Amino acid sequence: MDLTEYSIRNRTISWMVVLLLIGGGFLAFNDLGRLEDPNFTIKQAIILLDYPGASALEVEEEVTLPVENALQQLSYLDNITSTSSNGLAQIMVEMKSIYRKDDLAQIWDEMRRKIHDMQGRLPPGVSEPRIIDDFGDVYGMFLTITGQDYSYEELADYTDYLRRELVLVPGVGKVNVGGRRQEQVFIEADRAKLTATGFAMSDIQNLLRTQNLVGDAGKIRVGSEYLRISSKTEDGDGLSGLANMLIGNVDGQLIYLQDVATISKSYADPPAHLYRFNGQSALTLGISFASGVNVVKVGEAIDTRLAELEGQRPVGMLLGTVYDQPGQVAESVDNFLISLGQAVLIVILVLLFTMGLKPGILMSSVLMLTILGTFIVMDIYAIELHRISLGALIIALGMLVDNAIVVTEGIMIGLQRGQTRLQAAKSVVGHTKWPLMGATIISITAFAPIGLSPDASGEFTGSLFWVLLISLLLSWIFAITLTPFFCYLMFKEQRTTTDGETGDPYRGFAYQGYRVLLQLCLRFRWLTMTAMLAALIAALAGFTQVKQAFFPASSLPMFMVEYWLPEGSDIRAVNADIQTLEQDLQQFEQIQQITATIGRGAERFMLTYSQEFSYPSYAQLIIRVENFDQVQPTIDELRQLLNQRYPQAFTKFQRFTIGPSTKAKIEARLIGPDPQVLRRYSEQVIAVFEADPDTINVRQDWRERTKVLQPVYNEAEGRRLGISKSDLDTAVATHVEGETVGLYRHGTKLLPIVIRPPATERASIGSLEDIQVYSPAKGAYVNIGQVMERVDLAWEDPLIKRRDRKRTLSVQADPIDGMTATTLHNKIRGKIEAIELPPGYELQWGGEYETQRDANKAVFAFVPLGVLVMIVLTVVLFGSAKQALVVWITVPLSVIGVTIGLLVMDSPFSFMALLAVLSLVGMQLKNGIVLVEEIKRLREDEGQPWLESITQAAISRLRPVTMAAITTVLGMLPLLSDVFFQPMAVTIMFGLGFATLLTLIVVPVLFALFYGVRYRAA
Repeated sequence: MDLTEYSIRNRTISWMVVLLLIGGGFLAFNDLGRLEDPNFTIKQAIILLDYPGASALEVEEEVTLPVENALQQLSYLDNITSTSSNGLAQIMVEMKSIYRKDDLAQIWDEMRRKIHDMQGRLPPGVSEPRIIDDFGDVYGMFLTITGQDYSYEELADYTDYLRRELVLVPGVGKVNVGGRRQEQVFIEADRAKLTATGFAMSDIQNLLRTQNLVGDAGKIRVGSEYLRISSKTEDGDGLSGLANMLIGNVDGQLIYLQDVATISKSYADPPAHLYRFNGQSALTLGISFASGVNVVKVGEAIDTRLAELEGQRPVGMLLGTVYDQPGQVAESVDNFLISLGQAVLIVILVLLFTMGLKPGILMSSVLMLTILGTFIVMDIYAIELHRISLGALIIALGMLVDNAIVVTEGIMIGLQRGQTRLQAAKSVVGHTKWPLMGATIISITAFAPIGLSPDASGEFTGSLFWVLLISLLLSWIFAITLTPFFCYLMFKEQRTTTDGETGDPYRGFAYQGYRVLLQLCLRFRWLTMTAMLAALIAALAGFTQVKQAFFPASSLPMFMVEYWLPEGSDIRAVNADIQTLEQDLQQFEQIQQITATIGRGAERFMLTYSQEFSYPSYAQLIIRVENFDQVQPTIDELRQLLNQRYPQAFTKFQRFTIGPSTKAKIEARLIGPDPQVLRRYSEQVIAVFEADPDTINVRQDWRERTKVLQPVYNEAEGRRLGISKSDLDTAVATHVEGETVGLYRHGTKLLPIVIRPPATERASIGSLEDIQVYSPAKGAYVNIGQVMERVDLAWEDPLIKRRDRKRTLSVQADPIDGMTATTLHNKIRGKIEAIELPPGYELQWGGEYETQRDANKAVFAFVPLGVLVMIVLTVVLFGSAKQALVVWITVPLSVIGVTIGLLVMDSPFSFMALLAVLSLVGMQLKNGIVLVEEIKRLREDEGQPWLESITQAAISRLRPVTMAAITTVLGMLPLLSDVFFQPMAVTIMFGLGFATLLTLIVVPVLFALFYGVRYRAA
């Protein structure tokens, strides 16, 4: 007894399976994790090293290069990019795309060991390396805390309170505070008062170095107790304790610190990083989620906890939301579920309209059970609901009913021919189950390059393959079990006529019309194939006119504005510009909120958000408008405003993207040893970019050279006075920025104590001439002029960028709105490559070209294996290479439909469209296999002549093939409104529509040609 007969005879078990699928499917659906985009591992870490006082060149040669050499020993490494700037090395390490989250923890540990082992080779003065290996963490809830007239300290206290509370919410991974400023205690020593009292700056420094150190005074036994001894001062706590510190005695008068200096508590100046929100200074709270959780439910729990803590919020302090991933996920998943529901409804209506009431209800029921079964398996294997997995379900809908249509159609025809219900079911399933299984496996194999691709794009879209694998396998299992079971219950046996014959089931108008067309094509078979070949050539020519793209922009009502002042600008000047710009932006009614991050990029609040390194001259505005339709008009208005009122800045507008993104769409990398040569040739590349009217945002990432003041040290005089160049540097640094001389214990925080002159003494560049330097030879302070000949003004490279240990200057640009990066790249590539570079220099292309090339390469790496498996399966199924060739020859012809669709719908051929083409191969082969198998059955089992076998098989497959195509094509309609899936939907709709024609016309014609079947009129 086979599965089909078992399902029909054991009704109780079949009904139990149905009930388990319904109940388990709904439970699994509610239990599935929900995300906006699939989990995607950012395989990057950042290493930061401070080297105070060093130039960018010294940082590169003494710090960056040794670290890069150590990292290069890692076998997992993909590339290293570094930025060496004055006093700071920023090194970005990216591992190969084949590694996933579980691998990276061990990789980062090994990287830390490499860095630790080479630390001894770094020069004195280099800080402990800061390794940020959670750089890829996504803070999906990104909140701001603002308060008019509140200090940073008060904002920080409330923010810390929220952080401590929210990290305890189940499902929360990390809570990170951003924009926090370093508090410091400033002691501004008055030079005149110090001179009058006879004390030196060094006396204050020595006094403060031991301030607030924790000392152990021991313990003592008193009776049965053992008491700890802890000393304290009578000078009081807080800053008053510092102010009352005794420096010494002058002529019998006690001199305290407050007599010669002003003590205050403030923030490090200049700041390293600032946030602003809607025109106010802000701190941010980034909340990441634990893996595998339902983000929507965790978001609701966070909102509930915030509501409970509302009573602790100071009056006038406000919480804002930059990005709400749980809300976005809920909206995204709801929209996709609506699209899925619409697609299911469309398929059901098509089935009811074309197959009749009972068959329509039957196949709709099997479809729903297949979807519910897919949810169960997804829950078991922890595949979340997100953009890709839900899109895969919509793509699969048409294919999920393919097998059920073939079986149901066969049973209906068998009943019309007088068979019993059991006979019809066993007969149809018996001769179609293996062809259907082979065709299903081939359809799955067509998607295998997606699931097997180790690249980042494969990781992002991999769940597409797994969901299709699960659902298509379930559809085949249900086609040979539940579908015959429902057919047995719902269909009645039909009586034969008195002469023992039944009517022709293919006597309808559609069948007869198709018969005439098929016979015409069989008669003029060479003309038919010539027409198809001509159409293929025209399609290939037309495909060159199709726009090329990688991943589309998101439909979020948000965009970014990057704001760069010339390199060397002070972060306080950038902050002042941003405050003025915020006032201008608040005049736009459609702008709902403005978030500004100054000094570097924001925390990663979206998977596809790329954080910028630290640059004092940089700021970024994240702007939200009321709806997506207002994004582009607002960008156009802002671009005009910035060009007119902020000509001093370079500004760049950027939309959020879906899928992997790059900093620039077009990037030409110049690689070579000499910075001056790189800059000279970059000017030629920039000239080519700027000469093209379709190019915007042209810049190079080494930016402008900057001025540097160079006090010239008089070595001879310095030796005579006992003053070294290091003493000179320390004196100048103390004068202009201050010197950290100790730590001040303030509650749980240790604040640096910084000694410096008052603002009046260090406010101008002319004050450099008044600096006093201590001379050990004289035992007194002397003017800096005695050891400094003059102050020169020079130019230097403030940034030196490297890629894979080679100096690399990147010229970057973007296409104008409406043009794809591929089109622009193809347009200017020849002109750039025509520039002759000297020996030792080379040009590489980065940007979207590199990302798309790597993604396609990773996908196509498995295409040959997938094609080989499909070819082997078709040959095994048919037992004939000739019949397999008949099916495979039709595959390239589907390009005709794809080209027509992309041109008509003005849709780009994106990465998702590429995946759609691969899936079309499977769909087309599946239909061809079922048709060829039917031709073989009629010829071999029923002994019909070749021509009748071809004609009858094609006619018998008219309804299953067209029904499968119609359900798939119409099921794609909801995806046309989704920017991410639209190219894929267009490719499948038009490609499959034409592939159906190929199956019904070209496969019979090719079969007749290959087997030399002669046409004869009926």
